Amino acid sequence: MLRPLRCSGHLRALNILGYHARLITSQATYDKNADINALVFTASETARKSVGTGPLREVSVAVKDNICTSDMPTSCSSPMLRNFHSPFDATVVQLLRSAGADIIGKANCDEFGMGSLNVYSVHGPVVNPHEPNERRSAGGSSGGSAAAVAAGMCDVSLGTDTGGSIRLPAAYCGVVGLKPSYGVISRWGVVSFADSLDCVGIMARSVKQVQRVFGTLGQYDYRDPSAATPETREKASQACSRSMQEWLSISQGGSLQGLRIGIPQEYFPAELSSSITESLRHVIDALQSRGAQVIPVSLPSTPYALSAYYVIASAEASSNMARYDGVEYGLRVDPPPGADTTKTANVYALTRSKGFGKEVQRRILLGAYALTADAFDNYFLQAQRVRKLIRADFNKIFHVANPLNSTHSPEPQSEVRGVHVLLHPSAIRTAPPLDDALIRDDGLEAYVQDVLTVPASLAGLPALNVPAGLAEDGWPVGVSVVAQWGCDEMAMEVGKIIQEIVP
Repeated sequence: MLRPLRCSGHLRALNILGYHARLITSQATYDKNADINALVFTASETARKSVGTGPLREVSVAVKDNICTSDMPTSCSSPMLRNFHSPFDATVVQLLRSAGADIIGKANCDEFGMGSLNVYSVHGPVVNPHEPNERRSAGGSSGGSAAAVAAGMCDVSLGTDTGGSIRLPAAYCGVVGLKPSYGVISRWGVVSFADSLDCVGIMARSVKQVQRVFGTLGQYDYRDPSAATPETREKASQACSRSMQEWLSISQGGSLQGLRIGIPQEYFPAELSSSITESLRHVIDALQSRGAQVIPVSLPSTPYALSAYYVIASAEASSNMARYDGVEYGLRVDPPPGADTTKTANVYALTRSKGFGKEVQRRILLGAYALTADAFDNYFLQAQRVRKLIRADFNKIFHVANPLNSTHSPEPQSEVRGVHVLLHPSAIRTAPPLDDALIRDDGLEAYVQDVLTVPASLAGLPALNVPAGLAEDGWPVGVSVVAQWGCDEMAMEVGKIIQEIVP
């Protein structure tokens, strides 16, 4: 018997958005989704049968709800876009279809990608599928994408990462999650949150599967103004290949001699759970036992990264959200009888109060203040200076020179010739209970979740979460592999090694 995609409460939420959930034919998938709330819409059987042949044939993919699809709504999990049906596919969706992938539906997310726990969604929170009865967060903002993979509802999912929105849910759900180098995967057709930070990334159960999809999506797109040029990509590829030759051929024989892994000292804040540290130590010991050299490194600007990130991201978000005014874009709420409509601001305020959730409103206000004349120098410009320092910190410790920085010396800066990758915890704790996330809604607790992920985002570096076993409470733990810009393949090769040696 065919059943709706959602249980009744969530189905009502979808109907409120102005469209009806399609019927889903897989009873097992329906049952899983009813428990975890990962998918908010499914593709029609006609669309799914129309997939062709290609390198991703028979690979099922869920797409985050802020990535445009022509045959399914793109609501960004917000009332503001409740009736939005994109007339085109995003570039990443086009590439998936051309490669023969089976796009099964749209994944739940925090509203407009703003959140760390996936509780700011008009569709309701996503429940971590590791143990649904405990009702823990799947992480955000790409929680639906991570949960869909972890629950076996799809092989691969696409998410977006602005400050950790792929790596954090991947760590909480025990799956692999890649935030690529900024500009390597096209953002054309992705609803913007913060343009200088947003990246489309990939989640799967194995690094090999992520690598397979990355090979399809990592192409230059002239329609994306932030896309890295073919010349820059080639320059990065050559530098990365030369660096990997030092250890990759040896690793295929079982030894990791020549691989230098940096452990950043600043990535162990007071909030970090001891069980997370223990899991990382097991990974480090396993790598060292196979000959890898583990080197302590310092990134002194890291303590300022979180503050700088939220100033920059909120400022860019306030600019991007300004287009949703109820006149040109987004939800339209008519003023009540007798309301003062002589001021445009009153009309805008009514629409935005109804169309934006409280987390989006909070970040708009914070970003708008940071861009005011009185605060611009002290907040926004200062945050940009910190961002520059963070990039310089990474450039000093990596063996590969940054191909985006023409003034960077081609020779390694360190006496140890620099490290190939960095390794650090992906999150300060395991998945938090949803009840706590929903009750503590001042935003400050959730913001701390990003403390380990935002530095790589500010620098635009590739970062890969790899499952690292279970913590003492029985919930997944993840470690992050970070590489120089353009060295996504290097991060994934190290990730494959970690998956081989970690139970």
